[in-house]
Amino acid sequence: MTERTELVEHGRLFIGGEFTDPLSTEVIEVISPHTEQIIGRVPHASEADVDRAVAAARQAFDEGPWPRMTLDERIAVITRIKDAFAVRHEEFARLISAQNGTPYSASVMVQALAAMMVWDSAITVARTFPYEERRDGVLGPLLVRREPVGVVAAVVPWNVPQFTAAAKLAPALLAGCTAVLKVSPETPLDAYVLAEIAEEAGLPPGVLSILPADREVSEYLVGHRDVDKVSFTGSVAAGRRVMEVASRNLTRVTLELGGKSAAVILPDADLEAAVAGIVPFAWMINGQACVAQTRILAPRSRYEEIAEAFAAAAGALRVGDPLDPTTELGPLVARRQQQRSLDYIRLGQEEGAKILTGGNVPASQERGWYVEPTLFGSVDNSMRIAREEIFGPVICLIPYGDEAEAVRIADDSPYGLSGSVWTADTERGIDIARRIRTGTYSVNTFSLDMLGPFGGYKNSGLGREFGPEGYGEFFEHKMIHLPAGYREA
Repeated sequence: MTERTELVEHGRLFIGGEFTDPLSTEVIEVISPHTEQIIGRVPHASEADVDRAVAAARQAFDEGPWPRMTLDERIAVITRIKDAFAVRHEEFARLISAQNGTPYSASVMVQALAAMMVWDSAITVARTFPYEERRDGVLGPLLVRREPVGVVAAVVPWNVPQFTAAAKLAPALLAGCTAVLKVSPETPLDAYVLAEIAEEAGLPPGVLSILPADREVSEYLVGHRDVDKVSFTGSVAAGRRVMEVASRNLTRVTLELGGKSAAVILPDADLEAAVAGIVPFAWMINGQACVAQTRILAPRSRYEEIAEAFAAAAGALRVGDPLDPTTELGPLVARRQQQRSLDYIRLGQEEGAKILTGGNVPASQERGWYVEPTLFGSVDNSMRIAREEIFGPVICLIPYGDEAEAVRIADDSPYGLSGSVWTADTERGIDIARRIRTGTYSVNTFSLDMLGPFGGYKNSGLGREFGPEGYGEFFEHKMIHLPAGYREA
């Protein structure tokens, strides 16, 4: 038996940099996906709480010290936040695993330490970013400035709550913006640890608020007239709604949405290395990851060999309590997600695909929202299981003929977020990467580097996170015309 997380209860909201009583009596109950029991309670932020948070952020941006501090002064505060992640990373990992079912062994790295890396990488980018530059214009000398965009509404999902929060807050705060972070009702408990860290780090009043709430309150925040920028991570459907609501005020948006990424195994690939490299990132976070390699493309010449190897690897994944350090696949975040995966498994069979392993609720689990790691073979790319984001532990193995067909299948998707290629010829792999319209691609590995731009083509989103490209999303550009012959003193 694994030691269970005790009931965690919070009675206040973090608004404007301090814990304060909510303006509503509504409460969010956090349910364990493993035990199906209540493990936490927090206030449900209301629209009135949003008004308070946005007003605090507005005043802090328009009149407060944060945007007017030097970059080094802001970096000093953000460094304290980053360092606190290192100290409390196990606490983050345990809370997130208890809430969304991520296996603890993965949660330490993917949920906690990776978030710390995002904060750290943002500091690196901020140090060398071109905030102001001189240009020779057609009509005379120019000064181009990049100035913070203003009040940021950051809306994050339940699957990687701290990673996505860091992806938005770190660049926004370093840029000199103020922010309201809206966290998912499935995973609000870890957000209180972040709030404690932010308070202790010394952010000035009003700079950061953190609100747990549902979709209706999110929509109110996104449509708030005093919000200058929305940074959202979530589903395509929700992203479309965010864009629609934000457009009423012409609010700028960055959208990091879904994926149906393809791992292309070329005929010359080392199969053992490909299996070891793909499996953890196909079933990562129990299949609940936008960048997951959910389509595996196998050459027909090696299809049976590849199918057998992946079925064996998937079937060997240890399913169980997410807080058990030996668990490799935990429960899905909610009953609705379990049912969604089971519905797609039924649909895949109706479409003619063949289950190579899995396909059921694990017999070993008497309760909890579990689905076996499932691999479908004989999948055609036109099937719904190959085209729609399932967001569960259901992977498609798709055969192809030649390299051109592999590229066509990989690219034949409404999404374009991630992908990988596996080959003995690295240059050939790089050529494949250049040909596929997707935002992030890896050759003989899977990686997401926080010093480079991350984001999607097509329905996978708008704008970028990470690197100077992502940092630049939190700035306005100002052009200042200088008199002819002007020279700096």
